[in-house]
Amino acid sequence: MFILLVASWSPLYSQSVLSTKDKKAIEMYSAADNFRVRGQYDQAVQLLQQALERDKNFEEAYFRLGLTYKSMRNFEKSNDIFLKGLQISRDPKRQKAFYFELGDNYLRIGNYQKSLDFLSGYLDAEMLNKPKMEQAQLWKRNAEFGLRNKKNETEFKPELLSDTVNRFAMQYFPVLTADEQELIFTRRTGTGNEDDEDLVVAKRKSNSEWGKPVSISKNINSEFNEGTCTISADGRQLIFTSCVGRKGYGNCDLFESRKIGEDWTTPVNMGAQINSAGWESQPSLSADGRIIYFVSDRRGGLGNRDLYFSYQLGDGKWTKAENLGATINTPYDEISPFIHANGRTLYFASTGRPGFGGYDIFKTEKENSKWSEPVNFGSPVNNYEDQFSLFITADGERGYYSHEEGYHQDKTKIYEISVPEELRPKFRSNVVKGIVRDKKTKTPIKSKVELFDIQKNELISVVNSDSISGGYLMVLTQGSDYALYVSANGYLFKSLNFNYENENVTKPVVIDIDLDKANAGAMVVLNNIFFDTDKYDLQEKSITELSKVIRFLTENPNIKVEISGHTDNTGSAPHNLQLSQKRAQAVADHLVKNGIDIKRLKQVGYGSQKPLKPNDSEENRQVNRRIEFKIN
Repeated sequence: MFILLVASWSPLYSQSVLSTKDKKAIEMYSAADNFRVRGQYDQAVQLLQQALERDKNFEEAYFRLGLTYKSMRNFEKSNDIFLKGLQISRDPKRQKAFYFELGDNYLRIGNYQKSLDFLSGYLDAEMLNKPKMEQAQLWKRNAEFGLRNKKNETEFKPELLSDTVNRFAMQYFPVLTADEQELIFTRRTGTGNEDDEDLVVAKRKSNSEWGKPVSISKNINSEFNEGTCTISADGRQLIFTSCVGRKGYGNCDLFESRKIGEDWTTPVNMGAQINSAGWESQPSLSADGRIIYFVSDRRGGLGNRDLYFSYQLGDGKWTKAENLGATINTPYDEISPFIHANGRTLYFASTGRPGFGGYDIFKTEKENSKWSEPVNFGSPVNNYEDQFSLFITADGERGYYSHEEGYHQDKTKIYEISVPEELRPKFRSNVVKGIVRDKKTKTPIKSKVELFDIQKNELISVVNSDSISGGYLMVLTQGSDYALYVSANGYLFKSLNFNYENENVTKPVVIDIDLDKANAGAMVVLNNIFFDTDKYDLQEKSITELSKVIRFLTENPNIKVEISGHTDNTGSAPHNLQLSQKRAQAVADHLVKNGIDIKRLKQVGYGSQKPLKPNDSEENRQVNRRIEFKIN
């Protein structure tokens, strides 16, 4: 959780001589701050009010009482007290302290014009304190930004999730699996920092409502606190924050657990490549779990809290965390990263960029391995309050976030919003999911599922199907032509094609995949071999599929195969037979060129003799136009 931090005493108002001579008032004034810095605000308020009853012109008591109400997030009351203190102050050096705090407070309640007035007053009065002047200038830019960009909020109606979900004293930082069937978040039993935090999961019921949240696992939750988390798209890789009770490197560390069947493994510290002697928290995983973004206040950053990233190597180890750089991070705070399922859109919260006040959410897009200049997510999502913990669904249409309510004690609840069209990710995503099984026995299989962009011959994602259930889930994003490969030891691989270059991706695709044992007679259609109409020259985007065939044959040197070409019934039978033979030969020639012994290959064309479906529609004819790979 982000907690509003206010300095125990403002250097703007340091005075060697207090404005009162009343010793009892001074005694109460001094005692009050001991309570305030410990968060015992009621006691601090009572003592400061008593001090002011003894001397109504006690300027410093007004200022400290205003700070106390600010710590309680009661900005309206804080302003009333600051204004009373300002009214009796005649010293310009003292007045600027009130200007500074009032400028901040009015920004926090969205009164941008008054914020500008007081901040301008402060900047006119202050000449020496450069850090405070820079802060005031940033706040002033925020107030000006707010005045220019505030929109009508009447159509923006966030929906509070049901009491079934919002059943705890506090609940925050929600995340979902890509298919939106599970909602995971942190719950706290009370509103104090000492109250227990655990991770809970709510599952979507058949009527689309959320079920009752339950502990995510006894292997994860403990007597200590389990904080903000992230989950991979398939719901089988979890990374969360733990600060006390587990062996770590610093204040708070990131821990990892994996789900096998229905059980989560014992969490493991992610190691010194990611964790440091500082504070690490608020992780966000890419869809396939191979890249992690998180927040750290470690030394060497650009600000107090910066965003970092690390990616997983083929052997499962993580690379040394890297700062996301000055395009993202500022000298102020960046927190709460969220990488969308498309892997290209990053959302985060910042106090270091022009916004509406406090933490605003910003969006950046990755293009050619570089992040674009972040843009403010805009009103009405951003406003004068702190905004963070945003999660946006794969299709980009809905968002989930936690919102703090009240000022005396923070109370957070989880909301759902409809994301305005102009604020949705540039590329929407969908999921393909199902079960990988043995074709003959229907027994679930642990397999590797790889996703390639075949226009670029680039590996996009890699996941494993569950070793117990066989379940898999892969995210597909608009803008690419994809090949999906499923392989397992001892089995013939299978390939699927999803051309989403121009398609509007909406509904999840459910496909159970049956793999044949790599025995004689096993056959697979090579769905990612492409030819131009009535030609037999291999298209460039066939290279990915051909590489998979080469890998399979290399790993199984004793296997011999038949490469067969097939057509639909359009055109004459002799022509179709000749075309299918030339296409099979083109595939075989490519394999030989890349080191496969020609004696292991048989190429044959069947023309339209072996259709998979009746040639009564273009869709069926397309299925019949194919290359098959069969073990002899």
